[in-house]
Amino acid sequence: MKLYDYWRSSASYRLRIALNLKNIPYEHICVHLVKGGGQQHSADYKAKNPQGFVPALELEDGTILTQSMAILEYLDETHPTPALLPSDALGRAEVRSLAQVIASDIHPVNNLRILKYLAGELGVADEQKMTWYRHWITKGFEALEARLGNTGFCYGDSPTLADICLIPQVYNAHRFNVDMTPFPKISAINENCLKIEAFDKAVPENQPDAE
Repeated sequence: MKLYDYWRSSASYRLRIALNLKNIPYEHICVHLVKGGGQQHSADYKAKNPQGFVPALELEDGTILTQSMAILEYLDETHPTPALLPSDALGRAEVRSLAQVIASDIHPVNNLRILKYLAGELGVADEQKMTWYRHWITKGFEALEARLGNTGFCYGDSPTLADICLIPQVYNAHRFNVDMTPFPKISAINENCLKIEAFDKAVPENQPDAE
């Protein structure tokens, strides 16, 4: 497999965690989102992913998969051990719900293209932009914290799809100085997950294109 990603991309970070957890070998191909106006806009890359987003996963037969949540479910169906979703329907619904708090409600309004639009076309000052960023992480984390138990992970006693989405978002929260004091459960889950080699190997600073 070939993983087209960028070291600081949250969605790419999710896939690195899952691939590592499942011990799936892959070739890393950097698509730099900043250099040269953004390599994701190149004709070559848009031929692979017309949206111009990362990540994209190229399978052995040349098939290209896009959208991290869809790819995560594909990996779980084709490489079922360790499972990223519980065995029961109610558990799967709960884990997917927790994951979507991040993947659907926090991440989309805070990704690079939104921040660039705020600063560029709308002329939002840097401090206002950071206030925007912290606001949406905080609102999402407030809801998430209220739903979490004390098992050390988002659901149950092992990592799931929800943890795979959470850890990159906590990384962003730290990067942009979000006050994590109100979120002890989230912080504990982050600490537990980063003790696992698959999570640690996926950390942005541990990637070959990290700057």
